[in-house]
Amino acid sequence: MKVLIINGSPRKDGNCARLITELESVFAKEKVEVEEFRIGTRAIRGCIACGHCYEAGACAFDDEVNALAKKLEGSDGLIVVSPVYYGSANGSVVALLDRLFYSSHCEKRMKVGAAFAVARRGGTTATFDELNKYFTLNQMPIASGRYWNIAFGREKGQVEQDLEGLQNARIVARNMVFLMRSIALGKEAYGLPETEETVRTHFIR
Repeated sequence: MKVLIINGSPRKDGNCARLITELESVFAKEKVEVEEFRIGTRAIRGCIACGHCYEAGACAFDDEVNALAKKLEGSDGLIVVSPVYYGSANGSVVALLDRLFYSSHCEKRMKVGAAFAVARRGGTTATFDELNKYFTLNQMPIASGRYWNIAFGREKGQVEQDLEGLQNARIVARNMVFLMRSIALGKEAYGLPETEETVRTHFIR
């Protein structure tokens, strides 16, 4: 089993990083491989709708997005952890995920997803919902816990006081391991669910 973790915080040892260590403690115990990418300080541009990825299977901008696409293909799960900026995920995270999910052609169905939002106070649930949409649009089961996947803290280390948030992270990690293993067994026994050709409709007449 392998999990890919995207850390969207620009702080090297901030509260997002501390939350990730809580996740990693569970994965280490369960012998799950983890690969983490910090993208909070990277200059990641947004999608320009050029259509290059339709033909090439990769984004026209050959940066972290294409590198992560290859890592995602070989992973059983994806975790995205982001600080909250103005009630939303870090702009670098949104730009990366827009392009990663749109441009990569690897099979994402049944890879397990989980998202975490970290903030001083407000905007956590909006950010949590925002990040989960990437998973649900790609038929990826979501690992849940006892509460929304949020944690609180502004200055470095303050999340240490959010015992409920850290506990929930551990629970989500354990549930994620269970889901990944169960899906692997299911794929071996039954294969992936039957799929259908995409039907796209709009409301312009």
